Amino acid sequence: MNQSMSPVQIAELRQLDLAHHLPAQSDYQLQQQLGGSRIIVRAQGCTIEDAEGNKMLDGMAGLWCVNVGYGRKELAEVAYEQMLQLPFYNTFFKTANEPAIRLATEISARLGNGLTHVFFNSSGSESNDTAFRLARHYWALQGQPKRQIFISRWNAYHGSTVAGASLGGMKLMHAQGNLPIPGIEHVMQPYWFGEGFGEDPQSFAARAAAAIETRILEVGPENVAAFIGEPVQGAGGVIIPPPGYWQKVEAICRKYGILLIADEVICGFGRLGRWFGFQHFGFRPDIVSMAKGLSSGYLPISATAVSGDIVNVLKQKGGEFIHGYTYSGHPTAAAVALRNLQIIARERLVERVAEDIGPYFAKAIARLDAHPLVGEVRCVGLIGAIEIVSRKGTNQRFMGKEGTGGPIVRDACIRNGLMVRAIRDSIVMCPPLIISHAEIDTLVQIIERSLNEAQSELRALQAAA
Repeated sequence: MNQSMSPVQIAELRQLDLAHHLPAQSDYQLQQQLGGSRIIVRAQGCTIEDAEGNKMLDGMAGLWCVNVGYGRKELAEVAYEQMLQLPFYNTFFKTANEPAIRLATEISARLGNGLTHVFFNSSGSESNDTAFRLARHYWALQGQPKRQIFISRWNAYHGSTVAGASLGGMKLMHAQGNLPIPGIEHVMQPYWFGEGFGEDPQSFAARAAAAIETRILEVGPENVAAFIGEPVQGAGGVIIPPPGYWQKVEAICRKYGILLIADEVICGFGRLGRWFGFQHFGFRPDIVSMAKGLSSGYLPISATAVSGDIVNVLKQKGGEFIHGYTYSGHPTAAAVALRNLQIIARERLVERVAEDIGPYFAKAIARLDAHPLVGEVRCVGLIGAIEIVSRKGTNQRFMGKEGTGGPIVRDACIRNGLMVRAIRDSIVMCPPLIISHAEIDTLVQIIERSLNEAQSELRALQAAA
């Protein structure tokens, strides 16, 4: 298992990859031109290794998810033990299993705020689909079936299913499949650097929140089911809302009796220095979707937490909620997730983000703010981004358009041994919660080196434009 692959084995795998495998969110023409995918073969701690033996510091925790780091034998053992006892059974037909019940209890205790019940799924997309259907079902039971509309934000990401991609505000996703589906409205995002540059942050927060109220009034409050938002927009580019934004959003939702849904798929389980992002920002949701850090990515599992007030309506009104998945409450996935949460609590990783590694990360990446290509450095907890600009002190982009600088800097980072992600012209970071001070220093050093390497290429592109 730990032996290196030969060039022949690697070539065979890449050929089979091209012949039979469709990787997620890929340009398949580009994949063909590159001769196949990068093949990751092993990982330990905060480091991943590809088939050629190249080791990279994983600045993305897999895909915003490997909170406890790689190589946790304890999680493999609990999966093995559960598979021997009860590898799978469904939660249809009035059945349940012990790991799912205990996991739901643990999640509810960590959430607090009256979020008493949990519905299990396998992905963040499914979690948001569940929230979507549950909110509409709730309003129908309340005798208000016209409450169908969801309000979300441009550039939000809520998954890749039809409902999830529609709830999200990614226009490139909408262009495929004639999305969004009816009943979903989008408003401005609280992206100060991109949409409020030079504006007082408090004024911008008020303006971004007011856009939600304006849209509610345009479509009619009696027609609106819910507002959905990520505490921090992760896949949108680590968009951190200005102070006061979430309090204003919650007040608007309460004013019009609209459900407030927090998409915690990325922010949950310690990423912001609290168990959940809504706790960091100080607002109270009615429904919470979560995934990723729930099992640290070791097995696919997600959850949708629901307030006791909503559940009481479901119980009092009766009737079947005709929704669920084969793997809802999968016992092995639930057992691994439960042990993962126990590890996070035992090792005080949430507190570590708040008190130690989060502040260290903030101080370390702040050094990049002086670089001539950097327009802004932003972070909260252990998630952050740097904005690439063509002119210091502005938010102007290379070639006059977004998406030129980010990929060039990202590719340099990967060549230099750091896995990060480019979202338009933001280089985003989301390392495992166990990352060390020394590894944070390495992360920043590689980004700085990569910025220096990319600078001449970007300036040449600008000059040739």
